[in-house]
Amino acid sequence: MPKYLLIQNYEGGRGCDTPMGEWDSADIRAHIDFQVALNAELSAAGELVDAQGLGQTVTVVVSDGVGTEATAAPADGRVAGYRLVDVVSVDRALEIAARCSAAPAQGGRAIQQPVEVREVLSH
Repeated sequence: MPKYLLIQNYEGGRGCDTPMGEWDSADIRAHIDFQVALNAELSAAGELVDAQGLGQTVTVVVSDGVGTEATAAPADGRVAGYRLVDVVSVDRALEIAARCSAAPAQGGRAIQQPVEVREVLSH
């Protein structure tokens, strides 16, 4: 079965442009509970390979094969986390991405957050 990387972004969405840190605690809890429940459902179906939130600091590494330069910086704030799913088709990956995009935001409205879907290429 093909694997797809679903990349969730922090950039808000059409349903919410307020940073999560400014939400009421009940709205934050509802959003997190939704993510946990979705992961449990995908895991039970054998579709979830991994899911993680990502920190807000990045280290960029550049090497010419001899010397290496590493620079730490704040993340651009775009990538919030990812899910790696192993599903029967791209249509199923898109269905899961749509559910991720509709996670609850302030007041229970769908956040409408952008989710990138990328096929993981295998050898």
